[in-house]
Amino acid sequence: MKDRIACLLVVLTLLTAGCATQPLNLARNIGDANVPLHSLIAKKSTGEETTGLAPLPGVHPEISNMKKLTLADVLRLVLKHHPEIAASGEEISARKAAVRQAGLLPNPFLGLEVDNFAGRDDLRNFDGAETTITASQLIELGGKRGKRQQLSVLEKDLAGFDYQSKKLDVVAAASKAFIQVLAVQEQLNLNNALVNLAEQTFFAVSQRVEAGKVSPVEKARVQVELAVARTEANKAQRRLEAARYRLVSFWSSESVQSMRVDGDLTVMRHITPAEVAKNHLANNPDQSRWKREIERREAEVSLARSQAVSDATFSLGIRKFQSTNDSAMVAGFEIPLPLFDRNQGGIAQARASLGKARQERRSAEMAAQTELFEKGQSLLAAYGEATTLRDEILPEAKNAFEAVETGYREGKLDVLQVLDAQRTLFAVRRQYLQALEDYHLVCTDVKRLVGEALEDIPEFKSEKNP
Repeated sequence: MKDRIACLLVVLTLLTAGCATQPLNLARNIGDANVPLHSLIAKKSTGEETTGLAPLPGVHPEISNMKKLTLADVLRLVLKHHPEIAASGEEISARKAAVRQAGLLPNPFLGLEVDNFAGRDDLRNFDGAETTITASQLIELGGKRGKRQQLSVLEKDLAGFDYQSKKLDVVAAASKAFIQVLAVQEQLNLNNALVNLAEQTFFAVSQRVEAGKVSPVEKARVQVELAVARTEANKAQRRLEAARYRLVSFWSSESVQSMRVDGDLTVMRHITPAEVAKNHLANNPDQSRWKREIERREAEVSLARSQAVSDATFSLGIRKFQSTNDSAMVAGFEIPLPLFDRNQGGIAQARASLGKARQERRSAEMAAQTELFEKGQSLLAAYGEATTLRDEILPEAKNAFEAVETGYREGKLDVLQVLDAQRTLFAVRRQYLQALEDYHLVCTDVKRLVGEALEDIPEFKSEKNP
């Protein structure tokens, strides 16, 4: 189980790809499905490559000098600093202490009893007093201590499963936050590419208007498109800052505005129908814990039955007779008679809890299998959409845009057709990016459900864009 959990914790590090392209080539590359999304960032107007990011202010030393964070970097930080994981670890420590406490014997009692004092005649003051000092010990019968300790051990084991579940929850949530930051980064790159293209179009149309080849109305239309593109780029920048803050909140309370994540959304895995992987649900601690949960409820029934057996108390002491100055030993034995309370209600309650747990186990298994099937179908749908957009729709949109652009330069088409083709191309590109994001988000959910990395499941095969 620990090996499988470790596989999920490292997951699959998303690899970066691509490099900056010249603005003049951007119109050609923007529709190419084989060009990584990173490469849509244009160079500076001076022609120089964009330099690295500044060190990150006000964060943990592990990332203060990092220019980019990979998924593996994020998960290491999360596992080290996330408070909920630390809290679950403390719960295990508490359960270990409870096991130790459950195995301790009851403390003995020390008693002091004085009889026959403060009376009359021979019993005045303490002349005829009898003083008894006893030590008594409760003896638990029916194996209560062993069964109580067994129950504590099972509760400690359940705390271990809960700890693994919490780690998987936090890792999955952090992975999805990482994917969202990466997707918004690419969205911003795409919007910036659209701004660059709109600026080039505006410059070209302005020259044609000045030359008297087209109406000034065309320049106004292109100017509107440029303003819209800049607005969308600004909105994407705000979304990116919010997504960054959400990601960093998994290990710090500091805002990191200059942070950039490093990954490649175009890496996908082809899968078979989701029901094939349902056998792997047993690796999920949320599911595997149920066996221990049933054992815990059975231990509660056993402990409740043992509590129907009365405990005995033995005592031994010495009695001092003040009148004769003699001493004698005293001994005692006490046990309740189980006439009324035989823990009937406690036993019935424990049995009902056991039956409830068995039904909850069935319900959890059915819900997990249903969710896995639904997520699997969503994964297949996102994979199919992404591959169709990549292999069929994007190339056609690119070709259409290039044809319209050529027709406009030759004076055969007007600027409205150019803008329409431009909008279509970028809409398809955004749809492709959204499909990639959806795929990786659902993929993370499936990994969480099966409790291990998909690459460790034979039914999942690797595939990367050519």
